[in-house]
Amino acid sequence: MLKNYQMILLIIVSMVVMQFSVYADVQDPRIRVGIDEKLGDIVPLDLTFKNEQGNDITAADVIDGKPTILAFVYYSCPSICSPLLMEIASVVNQLDWELGEHFNILTLSIDEYEDHTLAAEKKQNFLNIIQKDVPEESWAFLTADSATIREFTDAAGFYFIREGEDFIHSGALIFLSPEGKITRYLFGIKHLPFDVKMALIEASQGKVGPTIAKVLRFCFSYDPEGKTYVLNLTRIFGAGILFLAIVFVIILRFKPKKSN
Repeated sequence: MLKNYQMILLIIVSMVVMQFSVYADVQDPRIRVGIDEKLGDIVPLDLTFKNEQGNDITAADVIDGKPTILAFVYYSCPSICSPLLMEIASVVNQLDWELGEHFNILTLSIDEYEDHTLAAEKKQNFLNIIQKDVPEESWAFLTADSATIREFTDAAGFYFIREGEDFIHSGALIFLSPEGKITRYLFGIKHLPFDVKMALIEASQGKVGPTIAKVLRFCFSYDPEGKTYVLNLTRIFGAGILFLAIVFVIILRFKPKKSN
């Protein structure tokens, strides 16, 4: 009898896996705008950028053996970039970890036409918000050519497109270990100091932490016609059926036999 139940379970599992495969085939895995988490990957530390003085600098120079917050923005952004940078400055004010001593920040413009002069101006604006004495080099505002920007953003799983003079992009903080390993993503432009502190602690230890986005990507599928994400009921029901089937077989396997 048990073998029959195992055969039924095998059939159910096969059907669910086939259903998942069909959906995986029809979905376009490429991301034009958004973030594809690349947890555990190492960002290219040897890429050369321009710092606020117009001098060459690498990501390794900025990280400098400390956990680092990475933020992609563009300095003339009319929407989410300034609020994101203001949030970073506000969190720095509230943290008991000191910028420059315990961690660093790397901000890179995704606009290849922005130069170090604009970067220096923006940097000073946001450093003025911080009500602490911090080393200016601990928060880098970098610029680069288009090829360097794309290589670095692609390595971090950050995808964007230009639309006229502006960009369509996401807002997020990416946390790097002292070795440049991606350990966590915090999405959005508002962040609790506690969340940032915990992410920095994990980064300092090189611990990789998944985010809720992994669950959301499983539950939702992108609708190219509606240009939005829709709930994938088939995938969710398939996972539920698989779970119930496993529970059913376990119950049958360990159910006490009735004595005659």
